[in-house]
Amino acid sequence: MELVSQSRSFGGWLKRYRHQSTCLDSSMIFAIYLPPQAEKGPVPVLYWLSGLTCTDENFMQKAGAQRIAAELGLAIVCPDTSPRNTGIATEDDEIDIGTGAGFYLNATEAPWNKHYQMYDYVVDELPQLINANFTLSDKCSISGHSMGGHGAITVALKNPGKYCSVSAFAPISNPTGTERGEYRFSTYLGKDKSTWAQYDASLLVANAKEKLPLLVDQGDKDEMIEGLRPEALREACAAADYPLTLRMQAGYDHGYFFVATFIEEHLRYHASALGLKA
Repeated sequence: MELVSQSRSFGGWLKRYRHQSTCLDSSMIFAIYLPPQAEKGPVPVLYWLSGLTCTDENFMQKAGAQRIAAELGLAIVCPDTSPRNTGIATEDDEIDIGTGAGFYLNATEAPWNKHYQMYDYVVDELPQLINANFTLSDKCSISGHSMGGHGAITVALKNPGKYCSVSAFAPISNPTGTERGEYRFSTYLGKDKSTWAQYDASLLVANAKEKLPLLVDQGDKDEMIEGLRPEALREACAAADYPLTLRMQAGYDHGYFFVATFIEEHLRYHASALGLKA
């Protein structure tokens, strides 16, 4: 790994690293916040997955999470949202396909399948890299925003026993239920819709092998709410008797002021599940 930058923050360290990813066949950058407690021994970690167009920097700079993470003794890892500069001719043509839009899935369609294996990166390669290079405990949780909320929920549902808790801010809850979602999935996964369900939270809950409680915050003034389809997640969880706390937050939109407002509650939620004093 190559250290890109580091900054002291609330007694801990915010660091950015570059490394060569095997599964993505690409250079990647991730950020990690190490609370002051990490200098004395292992701490648990929260994986944060960001949304469309974001890099690792959006959450770390805008959410205001470090102060609470430092108090709790919680590390935070934030990967980039896609490979970059892969040489794919159309990777920068659309806002929701290609650069900044990995959707935390394993693409099967050319030319995306060579590099866009973000599911494997988030679930396997990145945690292995983190655990090999930092002093962390064996406990982890996962959260995210928008496209990253979609990623956090689907990753948790597909990996029972791996995470102690899961939460999301304004997640894309039912991507197969919208025209734009169908376009994204057909681009990455092909025309066979039966393969899409593995990355749709509202479809995965019906067969979940672990009922890990799910906390979701959604702004009721979110300009993207029609494409997020929180009602589909609510209905699916009710039908499957899956434990969901869906909080509609009055007046909030889709942006990081919304995330920053409720991030402390989410961090304390995860800290409690991770065995920390919340």
